Amino acid sequence: MGQGQQEPVVTSLESAVAEEIGARLAPVDAELARRYPGDPGTRQPVHTVYVPGDAFAAGTIRAWGDAALTALDEHAPDAASLAAVLGLADDLAEPVYARVRAKLEREPVEDLRVDFEDGYGPRPDAEEDRHAAHAARLIAAAHRDGTAAPYTGIRMKCMEAAVRDRGIRTLDIFLSGLLETGPLPAGLTLTLPKVTYPEQVTAMVRLLEAFEKARGLEAGRIGFEIQIETSQAVLGADGTATVARMIDAAEGRATGLHYGTFDYSASLGVSAAHQASDHPVADHAKAVMQVAAAGTGVRVCDGSTNVLPVGPTEKVHDAWRLHYGLTRRALARAYYQGWDMHPGHLPTRYAAVFAFYREGFAQAAARLSRYANRTTGDVMDEPATAKALSGYLLRGLDCGALDAAEVAGSSGLTREELEGFAGRRKAA
Repeated sequence: MGQGQQEPVVTSLESAVAEEIGARLAPVDAELARRYPGDPGTRQPVHTVYVPGDAFAAGTIRAWGDAALTALDEHAPDAASLAAVLGLADDLAEPVYARVRAKLEREPVEDLRVDFEDGYGPRPDAEEDRHAAHAARLIAAAHRDGTAAPYTGIRMKCMEAAVRDRGIRTLDIFLSGLLETGPLPAGLTLTLPKVTYPEQVTAMVRLLEAFEKARGLEAGRIGFEIQIETSQAVLGADGTATVARMIDAAEGRATGLHYGTFDYSASLGVSAAHQASDHPVADHAKAVMQVAAAGTGVRVCDGSTNVLPVGPTEKVHDAWRLHYGLTRRALARAYYQGWDMHPGHLPTRYAAVFAFYREGFAQAAARLSRYANRTTGDVMDEPATAKALSGYLLRGLDCGALDAAEVAGSSGLTREELEGFAGRRKAA
């Protein structure tokens, strides 16, 4: 064959074959698109902070940030001292410490949940009514004056018979109170705890549908997180992964799966001294949650530690090392969010998150740049790896570990291009 001549292209199938196969698979195509729409394209907070409904006040977020800064001043007043406690590399110490302090001053809490469940305790109905209405007023005001956390909402009581009516009433009071001052705020997040059966998730969907209809809201406006705290939520009596059925039962409203460290551990008989987010039973539950949620757009959230960084400096440092290690372990396992139970956990939450993204930033940016420009390096990456690399950089940008200018300078890519490689949907 002479130079410039093209190779002949030979086929044997009629076009009708492809059309028939396409028609056969059209229902599957639609099902894949419905069940696995991919990342929602929104920011995922690095943590959730729970504050009891009777303790929540207008200054709660600022109080947590100030308490965390005070803990740093007392127990790690400079970069070198924090690095010594946590084992930070020399080149990370200054940038991580500076960013932790800046974060605590600017945005100490990324996700706040006013708690009307375990952290709140039983009390007279009239009192819970007042606290739910008060929470709505405070959250609405915080959104108006720009002091709200990016994500804010409540954890109601569960759908079990003993507390079901109380949980429904609290949710109604809270949402109705928000709407009395204007539209529902962006970042509104609700948590449904102690879910054991998919039917309880369906009940939550019907409840929200009724509320939306009663208030003239767009159908599907209100989503919710599902808290995984019982053995039945992970493995059902029929041997199926119940959590996967729960995502389906949410009919597109599920935004997250939150692992409940202590309730879940206790349900499996783990003694109190060994209930922790790195226990084997926790690893199993979260792995099932992770597989069930993959591709659905539902985010997975790790649990918490109940070891509080309080008391003398030595005790605080021990608690910080524990929390830092658990957070880094979760990040490596792709659990990008966790619970924080005390203001003293904020310094190590952000130190762990910032160190995680900054230490891998240069390599990730270089690999993605080579992939985008089709140049070679010491690693041959595929589209799936490019997706992971861009997702890593985007999460670093979202939480403040990385700056847009340094990411663009090292990768040569804009945020829009990063989102394209990550396969993120356009956020509404």
